[in-house]
Amino acid sequence: MSKATVLTDRFDRALLYATHVHGGQVRKGTSTPYVAHLLAVAATVLEYGGDEDLAIAALLHDSVEDQGGKARLGDVRNRFGERVARIVEACSDSLADTAKGERKAHWRERKEAYLARLRAADADILSVSLADKAHNARAILRDLRKSDIGKKIWARFSQPKRDTLWYYRSLARIFCERLPGQLSNELREIVEALEGKGRRSRSPAA
Repeated sequence: MSKATVLTDRFDRALLYATHVHGGQVRKGTSTPYVAHLLAVAATVLEYGGDEDLAIAALLHDSVEDQGGKARLGDVRNRFGERVARIVEACSDSLADTAKGERKAHWRERKEAYLARLRAADADILSVSLADKAHNARAILRDLRKSDIGKKIWARFSQPKRDTLWYYRSLARIFCERLPGQLSNELREIVEALEGKGRRSRSPAA
């Protein structure tokens, strides 16, 4: 049995910080507090052998996107160190401070750049990113299978369903190549289920 990961007051401070940063945010199209996603990602990282820095980065992986950009990244670095900040930066598809009027690049451009970074990323970055994307994909599939949501789930996204599926398919392929294992396989299987659901929804009997 491997040695247990010890969580210190740094993790406690990171959780408080994440809760403050994300304030009253909720998950897209739900009333679920956004911090639930952050906790799920951190839990997944720990369950797959991540250390405290990776768990903290998991809690903070969305703190830069839409929550302060480069200034927020600097604050994360000052509070939690270079390793955490490096992972958080790599897991962000934009460093624009939208609250100050800075504009993000186009969706497709941002996603292609993110995928390119993953192809060269180290295990720290891949671990946190995979935990994030796997939880997001699970949430999509869960709601797609709910009778009161179903195909309406795709309206939550800024891009058409085909683009969302392209992105997750690309993610799954990269993770299976760069960080093969149970969680990467699970992400691939979820994406296949999402695509299968989409094919059935276009059939005459749908």
